[in-house]
Amino acid sequence: MAGFLRRLLEHPLTAGLDLDDPATTELRKEIIAHKPFLRGIYNEWYRRLGEAVPEGDGGVLELGSGAGYCQQFLPDLITSDLIPCKAVKIVADAQRLPFTDQSLKGIVFVNVLHHLPEAGEFFREAARCLRPGGKVAMVEPWVSPWSTFVHTKLHHEPFDPKAAEWNFPPGGPLSSANGALPWIVFERDKDLFQTKHPELRVERIEPFMPFRYIVSGGVSMRTLMPGFSHPIWRGIEGMLTPLRRQLGMFAFIVIRRV
Repeated sequence: MAGFLRRLLEHPLTAGLDLDDPATTELRKEIIAHKPFLRGIYNEWYRRLGEAVPEGDGGVLELGSGAGYCQQFLPDLITSDLIPCKAVKIVADAQRLPFTDQSLKGIVFVNVLHHLPEAGEFFREAARCLRPGGKVAMVEPWVSPWSTFVHTKLHHEPFDPKAAEWNFPPGGPLSSANGALPWIVFERDKDLFQTKHPELRVERIEPFMPFRYIVSGGVSMRTLMPGFSHPIWRGIEGMLTPLRRQLGMFAFIVIRRV
């Protein structure tokens, strides 16, 4: 039944395409541009990422920029992706960043961490490249009873909150993943994170957005709601804020370099 629903809702532009093909990322950029409801979500995410970046010296790097437009909210953004894409400034691996020590004041991204097979390497690189007071700001999937149901029944990516390790076998840059990884690192293993990465401090974790991304169809499914209804759904979610631990599909997370 779940497989039938996924096929029924699959976006016709990307149906059956290889997730790791750069052309698929370019198509997803087109999908976001033509889905008003989804654009409203990305606008909100990008504003929050921009507000988290500190003032002062240093560059701001975005990871996984290929399908997005965060540079409209952070004009001097250094856009990057592991996949060669038309609009990115550099092709870079988040686990081996091509920047000098303490040269960045911010690293921002949406839905990247849970695709990194060696997340610990990224945290070490972030600590090296960020200046003191610099921040990593991200929007990532989160584990809640509701999100676990959605990710295991309706989503194509692996989602394993019980994974013993942060690492998973490397593969394609988008097809390899564990959607539960951010929750594992920052919630389940939060003490271990602090022990392994003492230069980094978790400053903020805010689970949010239980329904809007689903009804938007995201980048891989058809839109289920018209664009004009986005503010209505945002208001509904606002009323459900006290239940965000039980319903949150994503989390806004900020880490500071001490």
